[in-house]
Amino acid sequence: MEIDKMKAELFPKVSQEAWMHKTNESLNGKSFESLYKNTYEDILLKPLYGMEDVEGERLPQYPGLPDFRRGMDTPGTFEDGWHVANKISYIDADNLRDKIRAALSMGQTAIAFEIKPSLFSSPDKLKDFLAECQSLGPFSINTGSYCEAFLAFMILARTESGKNSEIEGFIASDPIAEAARNGALPLGEKEFFNRWEHTIAFADQQLPGVKTILVNTAPYHNGGANAVQELAIAISSGIFYLQQLIDRGWEVDHALEKLVFHYSIGANFFMETAKLRAARILWDKAMEAYGVAADKRKMLISAETSMFTKTVLDPNVNLLRAGNEAFAAVLGGARFLDVRSFNETFGKHDAFSERIARNTQLILKAEAQLERVSDPAGGSWYIEALTHQLAQKAWDLFLEMEDIGGILEALKKEWLQTKLHEVLTKRKHDILFRKQSIIGTNVYANLSENIGKKEASAEDALSAPGSIEEIMEKVASSQPVFISASSSEAAESFQPVPSIRLAEPFEELRYKAAEIEKLSGKKPAIGLIVLGELQQHKPRVDFISGIMAAGGIVTLTSPMVTESMEAIEFIKSTGLIHICVCGGNRQYEEMVPRLIKEIKSVLPHVKLSLAGFPEEEMRKELTAGGIEKYIHAKINSCELLSNLLQELEEDFNEGKA
Repeated sequence: MEIDKMKAELFPKVSQEAWMHKTNESLNGKSFESLYKNTYEDILLKPLYGMEDVEGERLPQYPGLPDFRRGMDTPGTFEDGWHVANKISYIDADNLRDKIRAALSMGQTAIAFEIKPSLFSSPDKLKDFLAECQSLGPFSINTGSYCEAFLAFMILARTESGKNSEIEGFIASDPIAEAARNGALPLGEKEFFNRWEHTIAFADQQLPGVKTILVNTAPYHNGGANAVQELAIAISSGIFYLQQLIDRGWEVDHALEKLVFHYSIGANFFMETAKLRAARILWDKAMEAYGVAADKRKMLISAETSMFTKTVLDPNVNLLRAGNEAFAAVLGGARFLDVRSFNETFGKHDAFSERIARNTQLILKAEAQLERVSDPAGGSWYIEALTHQLAQKAWDLFLEMEDIGGILEALKKEWLQTKLHEVLTKRKHDILFRKQSIIGTNVYANLSENIGKKEASAEDALSAPGSIEEIMEKVASSQPVFISASSSEAAESFQPVPSIRLAEPFEELRYKAAEIEKLSGKKPAIGLIVLGELQQHKPRVDFISGIMAAGGIVTLTSPMVTESMEAIEFIKSTGLIHICVCGGNRQYEEMVPRLIKEIKSVLPHVKLSLAGFPEEEMRKELTAGGIEKYIHAKINSCELLSNLLQELEEDFNEGKA
């Protein structure tokens, strides 16, 4: 009887106003609006979301129904989850064969690797390897600039092996994304897309189950794009390719079968989850305008963890970043997922890092059981609200791009590059001023780690002109596959989209510090003069030490100073030239004017700075007394460190340190 009563009990319904009232009570006078935060997508994030935030939005009741935000499949029809499609590193075709076999035996479910020129150095071995791959699993290959050549090898391998097994997955490229990286198409636009359509059509005849058109937003993501821009670019690119095929006689439904969309997944967990959900809404809306039936309007999504967010410094933190990004991709509905190795940023691949990347996905599959859940993000008002706002903003930007002429015209007119640069500038500003943290890089840097620069790749960029049939003939007759490109129509060049990582400015500082250490035999260092009791000086000591560590600079801290001679003796004992004074505001008022005057009278060569940013009148007095820099929370930390390292290097070269 008691159990029946318990079952009948319900939690009382609490209104959003009640939650806000309770929150205001805990804010000690701060407004609820002070908790709001604006994103790079110009979306205002609130601390509390409810049904009211998606009021009027028509949400599909089940996954598998238009607008497909909740996923492409109805519950119960998607049993195997997503494909583990981590790119396998390799030296040559033999090495790749061995590593693919090993990866597939340990949980990898798709054949994925980067196309490199070295792969074509042994045509017979490559054909044998591809023939074997046909029965091992679906492909997940971004062919980049080598689409025709690789498809030619794939078709020959299938023909010569005599196997009739259906090949699935995608072996695809996004020529506009490649052009965005390089600053031009390899040939004139009309000639290029005539040849491109011929390749797609030929591959469709020979490999009908393989998708060959990739919409790849990773280059734009790595150029600083926000989620709204990535979505608009994806839809505009997809429409561009679709229209190219339709204009050349393709049926729209048939053309859609060739498309796959690829996204990089960044650090903002909920935003990235909502991004993939919004992508399906947008594509459904665009295809509805083309008159496509509902069941043909589904977007197949491939995803990778971001390189933009990864670091060379303290690379083990990349494990956490990749895990967070992989989780977001799965919640968003990715069907192919590449979790990049934590040490890939400095060009190192090994069995351990590749295993960890693979097991990141397997934990999400087998232990978190995410492969058994339809639309795990469904029901979160926060994610639903983000999804709705992203879709609205991205659709507006997409229409703006279409007014310009589409994705390619937006690049040629450099309108898109300008838009991306605006967001990238904001991202860089927040990193340089430490408004955004990169753990282990601009905050909590590890000064004991060994700093080594990434090795430059020795691979040459090669092109493969001529029709896919001509390339196949060269492969079959063992002639060179790659020759110089030529065209009767000049390709129009434009400003390329840069590919960067946000951590790079601070990594360069650490490389600079390592060079100084190599020359001088000791780490670059500054001294900290501490005033007052521990609780008075510790916050500023920790602040200065943290900033300096981000530039590879050691801080040597004095005992608590009460008299000027104690500070002078400390400076003499360390031999340091750059000294920062740290204390509380009371100590600054009572001690610092006299302290710096006496230090400069005995040690005039010493360069003094102060932790904090006093009122203007005090700054005038301290500057006149010898303070050269004020180090505070609103300073450009990268610029500060760069200048300081330059001064430390000059001091060493002049024999002062």
